[in-house]
Amino acid sequence: MPKLAINVSLVWAAFVAVPAFGGEYAVLSSGLRLHVDHHETTADGVRLYTTKDSFVEMPAEAVTSFDQDDYVPPPAPAPVPVAAVPPAPHPPRDSRTILHEAAARYALPPAFVESVAKVESALRPNAISPKGAVGVMQLMPGTARDLAADPNDPEQNIDAGTRLLRELLIKYNGDVVKALAAYNAGTGAVDRYQGLPPYPETQNYVDKVIENYKKAGGQ
Repeated sequence: MPKLAINVSLVWAAFVAVPAFGGEYAVLSSGLRLHVDHHETTADGVRLYTTKDSFVEMPAEAVTSFDQDDYVPPPAPAPVPVAAVPPAPHPPRDSRTILHEAAARYALPPAFVESVAKVESALRPNAISPKGAVGVMQLMPGTARDLAADPNDPEQNIDAGTRLLRELLIKYNGDVVKALAAYNAGTGAVDRYQGLPPYPETQNYVDKVIENYKKAGGQ
């Protein structure tokens, strides 16, 4: 068999595609090291087996030596835990919607509860008064505790404020002025004066709520 003229670049291209697991390296006279499964010496040259059954034959002088492959495959990478994707947070609900739901829950006119909220906080969940009242219907921290509500949670704040309005209306036999005055200044002041206290702030507050309620169609 005539000796084959070997194109080194083609040989290299053929061998780099072979995974380097076990086998040996054929060191070529050009300095290149080719990974092979094994080799055989023949009368006409050297057979370099790319697999157990496929080989490339080249002149013996084209291969200067063979090196054992000491390759140790790396351990398989540990599986990467897939982080649970948290559910998308619900967008905050509109204060007016929460107010109307609370009004229905406690059998109060929605326009009345909304009128209180407008005067108290302009329906703003983040409203804080100079005295420390919090949220839409401006609950004082102590009042919120008594009502078992978190004043910073708009749903709890509005529910507790509406519940308090209902309790005050019941306490004062449906007298809206007394109930509103008590919501603003406390029951102690209303009871002490047996009606609307002579506090300009409270009197102005009651007038504004009733005026807003009438504008909204309340009677």
